[in-house]
Amino acid sequence: MTDAVGSIDMPDAEDETPESKKKNRKGGKRGKKGPLGRLGLFYRQIVAELRKVVWPTRNQLTTYTTVVIIFVVIMIGIVLALDFGFQEAVKYVFG
Repeated sequence: MTDAVGSIDMPDAEDETPESKKKNRKGGKRGKKGPLGRLGLFYRQIVAELRKVVWPTRNQLTTYTTVVIIFVVIMIGIVLALDFGFQEAVKYVFG
């Protein structure tokens, strides 16, 4: 029987025994370490990733904080105005 194009059948995988699959497997960084070793690796990876971060300067941080505070104040004003408007509308309709 011939295989169809795009078949998911993998005849090469049948040739491997479970023992040979285990021998080809490598543990990598987490190979034989216990829970404390894995925890230490986790924290070392966190520190390595934090070193890659581009931290904002004080000027940028001040600018971003100011923009966020102004945006929040504007949104509070809009919600306050809508709330007051709906309150007056409900008072008008239901007396």
